[in-house]
Amino acid sequence: MKVLEPLLEFLSIPSVSTDPARKGEVRRAALWLGERLKALGFATELHETPLHPILYAERIVEEGAPTVLVYGHYDVQPEDPLELWETPPFAPVVKDGRLYARGASDDKGQLWAHVAALEGLSARVNVKFLVEGEEEIGSPHLPAFVRENREKLRADVVLISDGAMFAPHTPTLTYGLRGLCYLEVHLKGARRDLHSGAFGGVAPNPIQALGWLLARLKDERTGKILIPGFYEGVRPPSEEERRLWPSLDEEALKRELGVEVLPGEEGYSPLERLWARPTLDPNGIWGGYQGEGSKTVIPAEAGMKLSMRLVPDQDPEAVADLAEAYLKALCPPGYQLAVKRLHGGKPVLTDPHSPPMRLMARALEEVWGRPPVYTREGGTIPVVAELKEALGVPIVLLGLGLPDDNLHAPNEKLDLVNLEKGIAAIRRFHELLAQEGL
Repeated sequence: MKVLEPLLEFLSIPSVSTDPARKGEVRRAALWLGERLKALGFATELHETPLHPILYAERIVEEGAPTVLVYGHYDVQPEDPLELWETPPFAPVVKDGRLYARGASDDKGQLWAHVAALEGLSARVNVKFLVEGEEEIGSPHLPAFVRENREKLRADVVLISDGAMFAPHTPTLTYGLRGLCYLEVHLKGARRDLHSGAFGGVAPNPIQALGWLLARLKDERTGKILIPGFYEGVRPPSEEERRLWPSLDEEALKRELGVEVLPGEEGYSPLERLWARPTLDPNGIWGGYQGEGSKTVIPAEAGMKLSMRLVPDQDPEAVADLAEAYLKALCPPGYQLAVKRLHGGKPVLTDPHSPPMRLMARALEEVWGRPPVYTREGGTIPVVAELKEALGVPIVLLGLGLPDDNLHAPNEKLDLVNLEKGIAAIRRFHELLAQEGL
């Protein structure tokens, strides 16, 4: 594929936004992409932030022509654990029809499909790009940029590829995303680590207290989250919406995960739990001695990271307030508890029947030879809600990845057939938009 050579170069840049040591590499990725867009006739602007720059580009071919705003991100997740990668994460490899590299699916590969689709495109469509380098750390500076640049970003449709198809060879349009509330919890006991023989029985143990807190966040039998008020605002899907959903092969999902059951909130199907119900998951826990052999120590500190995926109409800040208040109320005597709010994003629903969604459905059917399925997505793209509120235009979420792409994990990959057909469908969407408008 002709489009692969520049994409391999893009993927080789270790633009890990969470790593201060790689700030220069993140910037290099933004500059690299800006140069490629300039070669396609775009005017580009690099907007500085306290962390990583925002790239804006536009190619206006005709005043009054339909305008598409493409959003994506050029930053990637850390590669840890490095020892589990079969090939180096920033040395892209094509093998068995798949492209392996950090960022192959999330989101450099999918973003590149939108760039490649414009090569030689003659359709009279204006195109703008809004590409950030902080999506993987919660997009802290993008919302303000969007609000302050409404006129610059004005478009008839927002087009985003930063998600997954429902299944292989199944073109997919996504119309809903869960939100996110991410907390870091710190517990302190004594003012220093203590010998468990000399002080065991009188000293507070933050690891033990952390276990008590975790056990009280969810009901073991029902899977229900026990934070008071947590489910207020949860909007259940309508029966009309449920009829849009494809069927889920639960046995195949179990095999994919290597589990015998699919645990979760009692009374809801796995698909509803994935798309339309909120969740709470500990993502990391630490404290005490982790080295080889034994060390009889009572740690002075312990902690955990908690992510809560939210659904319409839950508000991330309100949920963070509820969770913090509940944790502090549960904290036993003798401990100091502190909660740090890392980042979040609002849940969002778009119209699956909007005119641009119908145009993209036609483009996908022409390219794949079958109509798309309609899904929600369990993940979060914080800027989508901001763009929806600020611009008030239809949003098309076109996932080109797959559920087994190993996002945020070793051996991330993108199937080349999805990249190839994704490029073709995006090109066809621009052509239909130019011919028929909205």
